[in-house]
Amino acid sequence: MSETMKTVTDSLSDEMKTYYEMRLIDNAEPNLVHDQFGDKYPIPRNGGKTIEFRKYSPLPKALQSITEGVTPDGNSLEVSSVSAPVYQYGDWIGLSDMLELTAIDRNVEQATKLLGAQAGRTLDTITREVLCGGTNVLYAPKDHNGTITETRYRYEITPECKLSVDTIFRAAAQLKSMNANTIDGSFVAIIHPYAAYDLMRSQEWIDVTKYASPGKIYLGELGKIGSVRFVESTEAKIIGPADLFEGVPRLTLKTSLDTTGSTTIAVKEAITADQAAELTAKIAAGTVKIYVGGKEATLASVTAGTAGNASLTVTLAVKSVAANSIVCGQGAGADGSAVFCTLVLGANAYGITEIEGGGLQHIVKQLGYGDDPLNQRSSCGWKATKAVKRLVEAYMVRIESGTSYSGSAKSN
Repeated sequence: MSETMKTVTDSLSDEMKTYYEMRLIDNAEPNLVHDQFGDKYPIPRNGGKTIEFRKYSPLPKALQSITEGVTPDGNSLEVSSVSAPVYQYGDWIGLSDMLELTAIDRNVEQATKLLGAQAGRTLDTITREVLCGGTNVLYAPKDHNGTITETRYRYEITPECKLSVDTIFRAAAQLKSMNANTIDGSFVAIIHPYAAYDLMRSQEWIDVTKYASPGKIYLGELGKIGSVRFVESTEAKIIGPADLFEGVPRLTLKTSLDTTGSTTIAVKEAITADQAAELTAKIAAGTVKIYVGGKEATLASVTAGTAGNASLTVTLAVKSVAANSIVCGQGAGADGSAVFCTLVLGANAYGITEIEGGGLQHIVKQLGYGDDPLNQRSSCGWKATKAVKRLVEAYMVRIESGTSYSGSAKSN
C-alpha cells in the first residue's frame, strides 16, 4: 500500500502547507454549528487514546458570618475529571492531474473545498449525536385546534406537536432552575429550519436584524425568544421512522383493516424482489416491529409486487385502521412522523477538542509518491482527531417536536 504524504513534509513549501490547511479549516468551520458552544480542549499530545475534560463544582453558600478580625478558613476549587475516547476520522479524493508543488493547483483547490465541507459536516454530526444522547428531554405537547394534550413519549409525537413559545420558556426555566450559566447573556438553541418555520411566526419572536443591542452574532443565528437565542442548522437532528427497506421508512395502507387473526397488509406502493429479500433477511435475523396506522405490529413476511399488489404480513390482529394510513418502521412517531430535536444549551454543558493544532489536518500525496511507477496518481485528503463529552447533563435540554414537515422528513 502506498504511503501517504502529509503537508508537514518538505515536499510542500511552508506557504503551501499553511494555505491548504487554512483552506480546509475555512471550509469546515461554517458547518461546525454544534461545536460553537462547547468548551474547547487542545488535542492531547502523547497522552494515549483518551482526553480528560474537567468540570468545576459550584461553591456552597457562605452563610456563616465572619468574626471581626478573624480570617475565615476559605474554600478550594472542587475539580472533577471526565475522560472520553479520542477517535480519528477522514477521507480522501484521488487526482489524476499533476500536483504543482510551487503553485496552487486548481484540482487540489477544488478537492480541498469539497473535503473541508465534508469534514465540517462529519465532525458536526459527531458532536450532535453526543449532545442528542442527553438525559434531559421535553416533548412538545399536541395542539389540536387549541386543545393542548401532554406528550409523554417520542412515539406520541405527531405534526400537531409543534414547537411552541411555552415549550421554549419551559426549557429555559429548567436550565435556570439548575443554575446553568448563560452563553454571552442568553441560552442558545440549535434548531432545524423546519422547526424554526413553526416558531418564527409567534409574536414573541425577535428577528436577529431587530436586536436592540446586536453584539456578537453567532454563525447561523436567526433570532430570539425571551432568554433563548436560536441558531439554525440543517444538521439539527431529525429522527425518522426506521427504514422498512433501504431508503423507504413509510408505506401506505391500501384498504382498511379490522381483523381477528394474523393480518396481510396490502400497500399502495410497489415492493421489488430485492426489497422483499432485504426485509425477509431482517425478519430472519430477529423480531421486526412496525406501526400500522399508529398500532404496533410484528412483521412475519413480505410479498413483492407492483403498486397495489405488494403486501406485508403481521403476526397479530390489526383492528380499526383506515385505508391510506401509514405503515412505518419504529423509532419516531407511531403515525410515521419524523421527530425534530432542538438543543437548548447553557454554558459549560459539554467539551470538545479543538479543530486546529492537530484536530483537522490536510494531507496531500503528489504524483509518483509511493507505489506509483508511472506517476499517474495523486491525492488530497483530510484527517481529524475528535472527542466530545457531555460534562453537565443539567445544562442542556433536548426538545423533541413535530413539524409541518414531519410526515415526509427522514433521519439525517
